[in-house]
Amino acid sequence: MLRDSGALRGQTLYIDCFSGVAGDMMLGALLDLGVPESVVRQALLALPLSGWELRVERVRRGSLMGTKVHVDIEPQLRWGSVQHDQGETGGATHPGEHPHVHYAEIRRMIQHASLPPEVLQRAVAIFDRIALVEAELHGVPVDQVLFHEVGAVDSIIDIVGTAAALAHLQPLRVVARPVPLGGGMVRSAHGLLPVPAPATLALLRGAPVEPGGIDVELTTPTGAGILAASVECYAGLPPMRVLATGWGAGERELPDRPNLLRLVAGTELGPAPAPEAARCLVVEANIDDMSPELCEPLLLALQEAGARDVWFVPVHMKKNRPGFIVGALCEAGVHEQVVDTLLRESTTLGVRSHGVDRTVLDREQVEVQTRFGPVLVKVGRRHGVVWNVAPEYESCRAVAHDQGVPVKQVYAAALAAYGTGAVS
Repeated sequence: MLRDSGALRGQTLYIDCFSGVAGDMMLGALLDLGVPESVVRQALLALPLSGWELRVERVRRGSLMGTKVHVDIEPQLRWGSVQHDQGETGGATHPGEHPHVHYAEIRRMIQHASLPPEVLQRAVAIFDRIALVEAELHGVPVDQVLFHEVGAVDSIIDIVGTAAALAHLQPLRVVARPVPLGGGMVRSAHGLLPVPAPATLALLRGAPVEPGGIDVELTTPTGAGILAASVECYAGLPPMRVLATGWGAGERELPDRPNLLRLVAGTELGPAPAPEAARCLVVEANIDDMSPELCEPLLLALQEAGARDVWFVPVHMKKNRPGFIVGALCEAGVHEQVVDTLLRESTTLGVRSHGVDRTVLDREQVEVQTRFGPVLVKVGRRHGVVWNVAPEYESCRAVAHDQGVPVKQVYAAALAAYGTGAVS
């Protein structure tokens, strides 16, 4: 059934994961909800990947119908300039295997793709959370994490496609029910592992989970990563006026329930956060015994943990010591990861947290035509009036690099183009 996806934007999104969640189930449910397939395909075509095809079909799981997403991968799959069936470093060693890819390579590929900023931010946030827990589990630096199942091309497509769909919907907030995990054992690149997989459990730290009553992996690391990066709170279905539902199908049939993920989009009834206000947390610590050389890696680690902003403020502390306050702004869904990162990466013995309201302008992204080429510009409105216009830095940098000119010239040209109405 065709739906007006524009009417779904800015609504509350409820994830009813009664059969768990995987990347393909989430992407299928978002498409079934009403996100245009062209939105997802446009984002995926920006990736430097070839030799794959996205297939979307309606399938039956139990007595219900849902949307199933397939990623068909050719033996001659190419990742940028690297052909992954020849056994190169980071690639699969045999035809038909999933490529094994270092996290740094995945992040670099996504950041260098011509993705809209909101899609880029969401996709990187999901992979960042997965990389952090994998680094912790295997005792390696984050950039050296070797992705296996999650690094496979089909999972990359699931994550980037999901990021594009969520960016299109711009949900007011995302709520999920407690997450069933499953049981038994699952075969992975590391051999047999217990279900839930260690990465899945680590990603859902702080979230309410339940066994699921079946010896099958119900929630995968990819699905857990999407939840960790997207869900504001875990609760029952909020009182709402339902606008649409979407069903995403899993790969297998389950013996006791339909293997489907249900999404519900609607307008909340009663008290709900205003569209321009987002509830966030500030995590802080006073530090007077840490080398300044450690500030940069601390900042990067906090950003990778999901902090929206990180700052350092010089202060004068006890015993007449100069020190600083390190602060991080984050959403409730990543609060524990941010706290753990600050405790792990700094010398502090404790942190404090308090809630804040974050007010933002209504934002949209437009493309302007400059003499250097098209550039993306962010436009912020309040009460329907444009209050701020800012060229997107990554877009300016990419155009400047291609044209061999300073970034500041592209930035100025983009502002001027918006002012003259040269909007695509």
